[in-house]
Amino acid sequence: MLLIIQGQPVSKLVADAVLFLHFGFVLFVVGGLVVIWWGAALQWRWVLNRWFRIGHLAAICIVTAEALAGVACPLTVWENALRGNGNGASFIARWVHRVMFYNLPEWIFTLAYVLFAIVVAITYWLVPPARSDQ
Repeated sequence: MLLIIQGQPVSKLVADAVLFLHFGFVLFVVGGLVVIWWGAALQWRWVLNRWFRIGHLAAICIVTAEALAGVACPLTVWENALRGNGNGASFIARWVHRVMFYNLPEWIFTLAYVLFAIVVAITYWLVPPARSDQ
């Protein structure tokens, strides 16, 4: 039995939700670095939050480790499994896909992730998080 909500199979709706979660993760990683740089320049104390900074560094390190190991992103795998053979993406999901996914060789993405992780690590060192006892 296929569960349908507002004319869409639930698996397609869940696939869209996974895609939006994935997009949020990408925004956190990419946007987080930009916000840290701006925050450091504008002296925003919250960008020095230890947990935010550790989470940000960990996020790009996980992505980089997956790429170096040749492991596909679990969120991409999950979304594709939910969509099945057909795309079935909503209008907005199709646009999010266009922003997030490019048809390039895998080594380009791996190199980009490694370089980005290095920039995040250097930023962590140059703009260190606040000490937890402050």
